Formats: sequence, structure tokens, C-alpha cells
Amino acid sequence: MFIERRPVFPLFPLKSIQASIVFAFSCLILIAIAATSLIGYRLSVAAVENNSKGYIKEVINQVNTNIQSYVDNMENISLLAMTNKDVKYYISSSSFIVDGERRPYEKRISDLFQSILYTRKDIASIMVFGYNGRFVSDRRITTLNPNAKLEEQAWYKNAKLAGGKSVISAPHVQNILQNEYRWVVSLSRELKNVDGLTADGIFLVDMNLNVINDLCSQINLGRKGYVFIVDQDGNIVYHPQQQLIYSNLRTEPIEEVRSAASGTTFKVDDDGGKRFYSVKATSFGWKIVGVAYEDDLIGYKSTLGNTILLTVVGIAISLLISVVLSHRLSRPIRNLQRKMRMVEKGNFNVKAEVGQMNEIGQLARTFNMMVGKIKNLMQEIIDTQEYKRKSELQLLQAQINPHFLYNTLDSIVWMAEQKQHEEVVLMTSALAKLFRASITKDQELVPVRVEIEHITNYLLIQKMRYSNKLDYRLEIAEAAFGYRTLKILLQPFVENAIYHGIRNKPGIGTITIRGMEKDDQLVFEVEDDGLGMTEEQLERIWEPPGGELRRKGIGISNVDERIKLYFGHAYGVKIRSELAVGTCVTIAIPKLPPEVAASASGTTPKLPIQG
Repeated sequence: MFIERRPVFPLFPLKSIQASIVFAFSCLILIAIAATSLIGYRLSVAAVENNSKGYIKEVINQVNTNIQSYVDNMENISLLAMTNKDVKYYISSSSFIVDGERRPYEKRISDLFQSILYTRKDIASIMVFGYNGRFVSDRRITTLNPNAKLEEQAWYKNAKLAGGKSVISAPHVQNILQNEYRWVVSLSRELKNVDGLTADGIFLVDMNLNVINDLCSQINLGRKGYVFIVDQDGNIVYHPQQQLIYSNLRTEPIEEVRSAASGTTFKVDDDGGKRFYSVKATSFGWKIVGVAYEDDLIGYKSTLGNTILLTVVGIAISLLISVVLSHRLSRPIRNLQRKMRMVEKGNFNVKAEVGQMNEIGQLARTFNMMVGKIKNLMQEIIDTQEYKRKSELQLLQAQINPHFLYNTLDSIVWMAEQKQHEEVVLMTSALAKLFRASITKDQELVPVRVEIEHITNYLLIQKMRYSNKLDYRLEIAEAAFGYRTLKILLQPFVENAIYHGIRNKPGIGTITIRGMEKDDQLVFEVEDDGLGMTEEQLERIWEPPGGELRRKGIGISNVDERIKLYFGHAYGVKIRSELAVGTCVTIAIPKLPPEVAASASGTTPKLPIQG
């Protein structure tokens, strides 16, 4: 009987796997379109960012060009001072100018400086300081600040260290003139002599920051972008929010700017938002930095964001549909696969659920029919094999009994001829008891006491036949008598011990039979001190060649199969033997509970301990 189940409300009205696959591929195409849109968005954003970064670099390069030109003009002014003969003679340590003659020189130099200031409104002041103690500026009357030491000014010391090269200072308050405090950037330079080895003084140009402010403030880098300048020591030269910088209300990544190479761009993401920093280095140590915000660079990012959001929602819906659909498609296949694995492990009591009668449903129906047929065939094979084995064992046992009966009757005839009437009576009685136990066919399992009584009668008969060759001992634990065992279990091993171990041995041989409990097993041992066997003979016992079993008697392997057939492969027969020492056979069976009759009687047979 097959189980068929049809869904009351199918999730998708798809009648075949082909239609389901078409629908699934439609969903996959939708997902592919969404993925393409996402990739296009990312590429567009990347292209806009790259173009914007290039634009920033171009702007910063232009600012750098303007500032460099501005500084170059300041250096040209310094060259003008260096080449002016009045300036050179006035500050020269070798000139001989008395106090009365200094005024004309100062007037000519001051006029020169003033003419420069008239054309350059971005210059705050021009001064020359001679090492001979003379001083002149663009003012007719100039008084130095008595509290500001010239030699301690940073621009003065840096110019002397530069050895004739121009030095640009950080923004500072110029306090060298009395009652004047201007926020300037100083360009200073040591005035070298013609020999280039000696110098006469320091030339100083103070530049207003207005020009730099105008240059940088006019730069448009989006709604929030800006430009700032730092010197080589990390000091801010210009910043649109310089007061906030100095008051620590705003910070800039100065260390990253200082370590960045000229022409590089890096990204910063903090509380202020995502920003791109483009760095350009000047020839005199300043670094011009352009800052642009990501949301300014990508003006249509919000629109793209909405588009990608809708795309993501579409993708999510498509994925959900695909998951549900794939689950519906694969569920009967997974169920059928799980059932197949159970059959592979040997469980044939499984039935696959038959849902819709599509290809999978038909496959499940065919699978159920196949499993049913395989189960019936395997059961038929098992029954046939079990019947065959039992028939073979019963036939073997039937073949053994006449052989033993013939030998025993022959012994009885011999004893009767010898007038041994008591022995004849004893042997005949033992033979009758022996065959009474053998011919009972109502059950295969008998109490251990019955099996011991049977083997005792068998040994008694053999003892009377081989009185001068055979001796035996029974060592059976009292607790073992209540359990059950296979009928006629020990006789084949005792018979082998007599015929193959003791009969051909010089002198008397002894057979010892033991019975004991060991964990959850009942163990019997049949040990003899006969001829023993080699390893090759032991191997032939388990797999005797054709015809040998009939010639030598009972096959040990047949008895082992009989035990495994009834109790399982965990039990059976083990043999150890040593040539000229003897053989010991160990038989292990499970401890079966005692029979009710045996428990009720509470008696055990009186057995002879030694034959």
C-alpha cells in the first residue's frame, strides 16, 4: 500500500519540473539584472570619484602654481637687494661709512624698498640687517623693538642655517619693529658675498597673508570643500577655519598630510564625514591640501542611493521567491534521497511520500514499488538460506548418528563375546540415554545439565571402548547448569578430540570439559593432551578441502556456523593447538535465562567428576 499525499492549497500551481525550472530561471534573470544594476552603480560612483579626484588635483596644482609664483616674486625681490650696490656697500663689514654719511645710503635703500611696496600691496615690510650692526627698512624712520632680540628670531636663525637659500617661515606675529605687530609669513635670506663663502647680513621680506587667503578662499571644491596649507613642520599656514584649529575645536590629519607624498590622495572617515585629501608639495617645503567631501563629489548619490535601495528590495523579494520555490522543488527530492539512504543502510521498511503526480511523484511511486520487491526478494533469500543451512546441519547430524551407532554396537558385540555382561548392560543403557536425547526434535535449546548428561553418557561409552587409551574430567560450574545451550553442542568436539588427538597417541590421553560464566557469555572448553596440530592443519580445519569432511568426521566450521546462525556473529568457536602438546576448543554462547521447569526443580544431575 503506497502513501499518496496531495497538497490542498499548492503554493505554486506548477504541474511539472520543467515549468518550475522556467519560473526559477526567470527569477535568476531578475536577480542578474539587479546585480548588473548594482555593479553599474558601483562603477558609476567609482568613475565620479576618480574624475572628482582628478579635478581636485588640477585645482591644487593651480593653487600651487600661484603660490609658487608669489614666493618666486619674493625671492626676486631678495635678489634685487643682493645685487643693489648701495645695499651691499651699506651692510658690508669692509665699508667705511661715518655717521654723517649713513643717511644718504639709508634714504636711497629705503626709497628702493618703498618703490617695491607701492607695486606689491601684499608685502608688509622689507628690511635688511647687516652683521656690522647697520639696519635699514622701507620706512624713513624705523625703531626696533628693544624687547625683541634679533638673533633669537626664528626667521633670522633659519636664514643663517640655510647658507644663502631663501627660507619661508611659518605664520607668526612680527614684533621686530617697535609698536608694530603684524600676522605675516617671512621670507628671509642670508646675503652672500661674491666669493660665496662670507655673508654681510640678512634680508627679510614680511608677506601679508591676504594674498594667500584670497588665493585659497576662491577655490570651490563643492559646498563644503576647502584648501589649507601647512609648512614642513606641520604648522598651519592657512586654513579657512584657522581660529577653530588653534582653539582645538577642529582638527586635521596633519601627520597623514606630512607623510603623504606629493600628488597623492587619501581618504578619512570620521565624525566629520568621509573626506578626500589631495596633497601637493611646493619647492620650499609647504604642502597645499585640498579637502573634498564625498557627498559633494557625488552630487547624484542620493538618487543613486534610492535606486539601489529599490534594487536591493527587488533582489530581496526575488531571493525570497527563489528560496521558497527551490524549497518546494527540492523538498520531495530531499525526502526521496533520505529514504534511499535508509534503504542503503538496510532499512527496507520505508515508504516515500507521493505528492503531485509530476516526474518526482512518479519516481517516488516507482521507488516504493522497487523497495517492496527488493524486500520480498531478500526475505525469500534469507528464508531459503536459513532453511538450507538447517537442513545441511540436520543432515550432517543424521549422518553422524549411524556412524557412532555402528562403532558402539560393535563394541557391545565385542564385550558380549568376552562375557562382560555388566559392561554390556552399562554401555547399552548409556547408549539408550544418549540416543533418547539425540532424537528429540521438539526444541534446539536444552538446559546445560541435559547437555552435560548427554556428553557424560557419550564419554562413558567411549571410555568403555578405549579403556586403555582414554580418560576424562568434567569441571562445570554450578551456576552454569541453569542456563540453556544448543543440543549436542559438545559431542562433535569430544569426538574429534578422541579420534584425531588421543586415539593415535601412545599411552593414555585425557579430555577435560569445562563450563563457566564470563561476563554476559557462557563459555565451554574441550581440551585434550593429544597429538595437537600445526598451523596448516588448523587452517584446513576451518576450510577443509573437498571430501575431507566426510572422511574425518564432523567439520568444526559447520558447528561454528550453527552457533552463529542461532546466536549471531559475536559468538562461535575458537581453537588453539600445539603440536605434541594438545588442543583446546573454546565455545562461546550467550547466557540464556533458565527454563521454568529447571528453576522449579532446583536439582542438578549427579555427574561423575572423573572418568
